[in-house]
Amino acid sequence: MKTMSKLLLSCLALVMLLFASPSRAETEKRIAFVVGNAAYQAAPLATPANDAGLIAQTLQAAGFDVSGARDLDGETLRGAFKDFLEKAQASGPDTVAFVYLAGYGLQLDGENYFVPVDAKIAAAPDVAIEALRVSDYTRRLAGLPLKASLVVLDAARASPFAKSGPPLAGGLALADAEPNMLLAFNATPGTVAPNESGPYGAYARALTEMIREGGLPPSDVFDGVRLRVNQETKGGLVPWDASRIAASFVFFDRAPDAPPPALAADRINAMRSQPIGALGAQDAYAAVIERDSLQGYGEFLAAYPSDPHANRVRALLAARREAITWRHTCRIDTPDAYWSYLDRYPRGPHVNDARWRLETFAAAEAPPPSFTPIVYDVPPPPPAEIVYIDRPVLVFSDPAFGFVPPPPIVILAPPPAYLVFPPPPPPVGLFVLPVPAFVPVPVWANPPAYVAAPPNNVIFNNIHNTTIITPAAPGTAGFGAGVATGVAAGAVAGAIAAKVALPPSVARRASVVGGPGTPPIAPGQPAPGAPSATTRLPAGHELPGVTGPVGKPLPGLGPKPAAPTQNQAQQPVPGTPGNPQATSLKNKPQPANQALPGGNGHPPKLGAKNVPNHGTKPGPVTPPGAPPMAARQPLNERPVTQTPQNPYAPSGGGNGKPVVTGPGPAKMAKPPLQRPQQVQQPRGPQPFQQARQPQPARALQPVQQPRQQSPKQKAGCGLPGLPPCH
Repeated sequence: MKTMSKLLLSCLALVMLLFASPSRAETEKRIAFVVGNAAYQAAPLATPANDAGLIAQTLQAAGFDVSGARDLDGETLRGAFKDFLEKAQASGPDTVAFVYLAGYGLQLDGENYFVPVDAKIAAAPDVAIEALRVSDYTRRLAGLPLKASLVVLDAARASPFAKSGPPLAGGLALADAEPNMLLAFNATPGTVAPNESGPYGAYARALTEMIREGGLPPSDVFDGVRLRVNQETKGGLVPWDASRIAASFVFFDRAPDAPPPALAADRINAMRSQPIGALGAQDAYAAVIERDSLQGYGEFLAAYPSDPHANRVRALLAARREAITWRHTCRIDTPDAYWSYLDRYPRGPHVNDARWRLETFAAAEAPPPSFTPIVYDVPPPPPAEIVYIDRPVLVFSDPAFGFVPPPPIVILAPPPAYLVFPPPPPPVGLFVLPVPAFVPVPVWANPPAYVAAPPNNVIFNNIHNTTIITPAAPGTAGFGAGVATGVAAGAVAGAIAAKVALPPSVARRASVVGGPGTPPIAPGQPAPGAPSATTRLPAGHELPGVTGPVGKPLPGLGPKPAAPTQNQAQQPVPGTPGNPQATSLKNKPQPANQALPGGNGHPPKLGAKNVPNHGTKPGPVTPPGAPPMAARQPLNERPVTQTPQNPYAPSGGGNGKPVVTGPGPAKMAKPPLQRPQQVQQPRGPQPFQQARQPQPARALQPVQQPRQQSPKQKAGCGLPGLPPCH
């Protein structure tokens, strides 16, 4: 019985373990950071912002919580990267992180840099100052306890920078992937992508296709991307990647009844099991592009040295050999290493880098007689390769090479017909990524069941829909269905859901910068840059008499007047021609475009008894085309955006300078009147302190409370020709 009990307990524990594994996997989170820099000051690009929007939307469908932005300057880009690293650190160990950077990339001293849109790189030394060193962020990301990280640089492009002095080496530098990370470039190291006009680049389209295929591990996804891009660009671009991801990961699960995949896995496995020389030339070319290794390219040239595509393969081999040599040189980082590189590549793409490094060591460019070259991992280039690397930049589409178009990739099916991406509409907010029309994911591809649903992601819940189920509009209940199909449904989905959230620091930057294209303000939120009801204005910018928050009544003026009703807005204003003047200062509204109290250059009235009588002057006349003055907001309730330097003069003038108040000629502001030191009152002398002189950029003293008048006094005031009542 004891034996049977132990056996049953063991079986029960095994069953619980089997059922517990999926529950642990259900905690997998997916986060992504996507940037598309296109509006460069040096030379704008056509596709990166759109490419970033397309990749962001694809990742949303795969269950990623995506944040991203476009056209970031250096400060904002660094802040956004910091936001993402903090988000990844807080996300937990079951997190997959994806980073996609599209724009200009540069290499210097064996390091890769991503360039902000405002970078001013006149010469090579400016690169490290103006651009972001990618390894600073990949190392920090690799140091976090994440399940896996994928970093994609869609940034190997012909550079418009460093026009002064020796040119930079072209493309991106060969790099090692960090542990548990995949690193991918849109072009093989040392080469650049040809110019593209859009709406989307070949690399972003291929990456979108392969992610949607489903069932592919990360390394196979990027193998497929390399094959598709090479085919679509007719050999003009060959992407590169290196992976050290050990964890199991797929973007989408692929259903058993799915159609044949784009990548013929059986044929790929058969090619991998055979030597290149055993394949035909056409299959051998597809095999070496899929493998993308120094050994594979060498085997092709050994087996098919006279094939029409041998020169293209030779250029790929030359670029990879030189990139490996330069990486080894930078790792050693000694004068002997740089002399060894110059000896092997006297006119290579990194000659200028080697000379700069020798200068930092205070070493001569020519090696001493006792110099011993270092031993590299790869042999020196044969003479046939020199033609491809005796230049700073290698472009496979360069007509000078005379490359013939590559053969069809037999292990890759044509692109699916459903993947047609029309140009996205212009983005509607500052820094906001473009939103492509959403193309539904095939029904046989689904995010794995263990992926945690990202917050506020309608795309994730509608990946197969042509009718998009949307959240109800504010103030209504339930859900609404956008009844549309095909491209129209994609437009509906894009309009409601695919807008990518800005990183927190970018959102704050957008609220400060504002301007046209700023995202709509949420209900109840203040306008960007406007002071709130509890925000003090900067020192020296307060209204006269205001010492508290904006909106607090001026001392001595009683409660704030209520906002005028519609009927009140149409009534004439006391004090205008043909109407009695206001009988109390506390009830007299201040027009929005009127000068501060005591306009036309006069100081504010601190008490009618102590000020020369100006009550017989008519009230201000409304300029032609201006709204009625009664409809304008009182001065102490208006949000203040700018205060004139002279607080007693109308905005834009004072101190004898012209003041423009509306149509008509400019008027000259009168100088402030001087108050008497002491004024005799009807019931005996009362002392009066002299008013402060106007002091720009300083708050005025609180307004003094006027004394109450007796009924006898009030009987003879307020009428035309008499002083105002107080």
